[in-house]
Amino acid sequence: MKLPLALAQINTRLGDVDANLEKHLALATEARKNGAELLLFPELSLTGYVLQDLAASVARPASPQDPAFKSLLKASQEIDLLVGFVEQDTRYCFYIAAAYLSRGEIVHVHRKVHLPTYGIFDERRFFAPGDSFHAFDTRFGRAGVLICEDFWHVSSPYLLWLDGADLFYLTSASPGRGVTEDALGTARWDGMMNQMYSGLFTAFFAHANRVGFEDGLNFWGGSSVHDPDGQRITQGDLYEEGLVYAELDLAQLKRTRSRLPLLRDENPEMVLRELKRITRK
Repeated sequence: MKLPLALAQINTRLGDVDANLEKHLALATEARKNGAELLLFPELSLTGYVLQDLAASVARPASPQDPAFKSLLKASQEIDLLVGFVEQDTRYCFYIAAAYLSRGEIVHVHRKVHLPTYGIFDERRFFAPGDSFHAFDTRFGRAGVLICEDFWHVSSPYLLWLDGADLFYLTSASPGRGVTEDALGTARWDGMMNQMYSGLFTAFFAHANRVGFEDGLNFWGGSSVHDPDGQRITQGDLYEEGLVYAELDLAQLKRTRSRLPLLRDENPEMVLRELKRITRK
């Protein structure tokens, strides 16, 4: 009933898959030695974020035959991994993706659905969007993955929740934007969203965010885990590279939902009916 996990709050080297892979494998070994059974990496952890025209050269299929995945799948015999990469499909479309690896198998791949094209972001120019949110079974329970901008659309965690996800894994390469009196603006809003979603969906939310600089962007870290009561279990330092550890008491799902039956009382049939009505306008 316990899930010891770690969040890899790392700085990646842009376009250098070999160097980033080496860091992944070293951190997987370290996390396992410290008792973790699951290690989450940030968005595009194998490649770096500001790829632009580099996207095609670092892209790869999610396949056991790929050299990087071959090494990661071997490491997943000892510890489950969630890694970020650029996925290449059979017709050479490229996706921002995250792969869940366990016991030598690729269990699930999520393609980022919502690609921001506002402000400093231009992802849709270089990547194709995913088109689905599917929960999946792991040895710790049913889980769902969200990649950065996915999290800013309430429909994303809602669909995963209805599909059975109790463990939500959010990966991001979130650059700092805006300063308030007491905190970096982006970090404060992110923390509020994690707290809100975990309490609203009575589920665990674990968020791995990267650190470092790329092309003038400063990634702020602050990786965190929240429980089904909306309480923060742990949070990493701002701007500092390292592993952040937490232990999830999975029995809390039962305790929280016994006194707050939001999932039981949800009405997806009504939501579907109303969405059909709204989209017919």
